[in-house]
Formats: sequence, C-alpha cells, structure tokens
Amino acid sequence: MRCDRLWRNARLATMTGPGLGLVEIGLVASRGGTIVHAGAEQDAPSFEADETIDCEGRWITPGLIDCHTHLVHGGNRAREFEMRLAGASYEEIARAGGGIVSTMQATRAASEDELVESALPRLDAMIAEGVTAVEIKSGYGLDTDSEIRMLRAARRLGDERRIRVATTFLGAHALPPEHAGDADGYIARVVDEMIPEIARLGLADAVDAFCEGIGFTASQTARVFEAATKAGLPIKLHAEQLSNQHGAALAAEYGALSADHLEHLDEAGVAAMARAGTVATLLPGAFYFMRETRLPPVEALRTAGVKIALATDCNPGTSPLTSPLLTMNMGATMFRLTVEECLLGITRHAAAALGLLHEIGTLEAGKRCDLAIWDVEHPAELVYRMGFNPLHARIWSGR
Repeated sequence: MRCDRLWRNARLATMTGPGLGLVEIGLVASRGGTIVHAGAEQDAPSFEADETIDCEGRWITPGLIDCHTHLVHGGNRAREFEMRLAGASYEEIARAGGGIVSTMQATRAASEDELVESALPRLDAMIAEGVTAVEIKSGYGLDTDSEIRMLRAARRLGDERRIRVATTFLGAHALPPEHAGDADGYIARVVDEMIPEIARLGLADAVDAFCEGIGFTASQTARVFEAATKAGLPIKLHAEQLSNQHGAALAAEYGALSADHLEHLDEAGVAAMARAGTVATLLPGAFYFMRETRLPPVEALRTAGVKIALATDCNPGTSPLTSPLLTMNMGATMFRLTVEECLLGITRHAAAALGLLHEIGTLEAGKRCDLAIWDVEHPAELVYRMGFNPLHARIWSGR
C-alpha cells in the first residue's frame, strides 16, 4: 500500500476503545493528510512510503485539542488581577465596570489586524505544546460589527498557522453599556440581528451563551438557542459556574455539544447531560485563577457516563492560561481526574465537545493525521509534570 509518510518504531496512545488504547510497538501511516493505519506494526499492511520516520520508541498521541478558549481579544486585565488579590470578587469587579465590559472596550478599539497580531503569541504557545485544533469564541465585541471582526480574526488565525480553528459566536456574553438595564432588548439584537448575519457570512461553527446571575437568564438563553437552531448552528453553554441557573439542563434539552464550567451543576443537570450526550467541559484554569472552592461534581458525571473534556479557557480576565499540559495537571490535582480522564479530555472528548470527533481526536484510519510525538517514558508524564514541555514533534494534516 502506498502512503506519504510512515511513523514507525513508536508507542501509541490511540485514545480508542477502553482506556487510552495503548500500543507498545506501533505504526502510523498517512496519505493525503489522512491516517490510513494507526495500530500495532504487526497488524499493518506492507507500506511503500515516500518518507519514513523512526520515532525511536517515542509516544504518539492525537494532536491536543483546546475546546474552550477566548483567544481573540483586545488588551488585558492585569489590574483586575491585582484587585482580586486585594479581595474584590469577580462579581464586584464586573458590577464596577470591569470584567468583560472592560475587555469589550479594548476589543472594539482594535482593528482586525491588531486582534490577529495580539492573539498569535497565545496561539503559538498552545501550538508549542502539541495543540492541533482550537476553539475560539467571540463575545468581547457585543455589537454586530465588533463580533464579526472577532470571528474574522479567529478564522484568519487558521490561515496564519497550521491549525484547525473552530469558531463560536458568544454574543450573549455580557450586557454592553448601551443596553444597560435592558437585557431583553440586547438579547433581541443577538437573536434578530447578530445570529442571522453571522450565519449568513459563515463565520461561526456554533453558538454559546453565558447563563449566570451576572450574565443572562435561562429564558433569555433559550431565545438564543432557538435562534441558533433556526440558523442551523449547534450550541454550547457557559453553565453553572458561579451559581446553579439550571443552564446545563436547558442546554441538554437543545442537544448542546457541551456545557462548560459546571461547578454548581446539580443531579438533574447531570442526568439531562447524560441523556443528551452533552459533553462536560471542565476549566480548571478559571477555578484556580478565581480561587474557587466548589468543585464540579466529577464523581456524579463519571457515574452517569457523561464525557469529560478539559480546556484552558484562555481569556484575559479569569484564566490567562495557554498551556494544555498545565491544564491537565490542574484537572488531576484540583478536580481529582485520573490520568486517563485528563488525556481523553484534551483529545477524544474535546473533539466531541466541538462536534468534530468524526474528524479528529483519536488515532485511527479515516481521521486527519494530527499527531503529537512526545519524549516521555509513559503518557502519564504529560499530566504529571509542571512547567515542562516534552513535545518532540507536532504533525498537522500529515505534515
């Protein structure tokens, strides 16, 4: 069989089947950017390859996937970090005119080129740790033109670098000053103006919202979901981060790809997510940065069979984190996830949270050849180490 590239003498964590799908003497072959074999070398057909790479016993995993980021934005919120250290709460900062609205002002003032330029170093940090696919949300423009500019900047990042970018429209992120006291009026603008126009332009792969006491109510969120469904766009949700607004159950009713954060998720929400197949995306960076104490209900999610994904939640206010490796360590140490859960959470289950599991997230024939090759003795090292990057090579679409 003919192939473009062959990686042999490798150990594989395919992320297929039960566990991590470990293969001690493995081989990966690709043709035209697609995997044609990933498994035991003894089970592989005879290949004629244009290029053969000896991995010298290194481990190969699927390329890592960061399935929840706010990578594109203007400015930073280091001053608010100081305020938080002095005792101010996230809600107090937001109500004082800080938080998301302060980033909105910096984002509205930035050109598309400036948004791309400022995001590239953050994206490069992720790429350097083996990320081959990333989700990028809007939500800091909060008007039609600015949200479109953010999404266009996010799309351009996928042209500037060899990486798969999935874009998510998050217009229902916060209430802009021009709609102060009129949340229903702003949601009407999101529903009647923003979603139809963004769908027409093909700039979003999904629609998200912030269902929270300082965000939007469940009924307002449902209006956003209805508009997204009408536009043919799948949904995601920031849910149960600061309080239990029953957003996860609502998202599950609409067949959401994922519900994210979930520290205040209750049993009914867990059950609804399990029935719908909605992925639970946990964000330990925000939990750490905000000094939260209420853990997401990991054991209840496990028992119900809900898939658990992990992501950096890279954003300027509550998780200025660009390291998927540290994210896994945080997931293990703070949320008590197992090594297996962490590795699946940033590969296979992260792909499911983006609706892309049919394309990426595992090593198997028919998937894109997105690989991360590691100088480690065992995959557990990827979760165990802190501040150490053992990436040997990153392969995107077979290159």
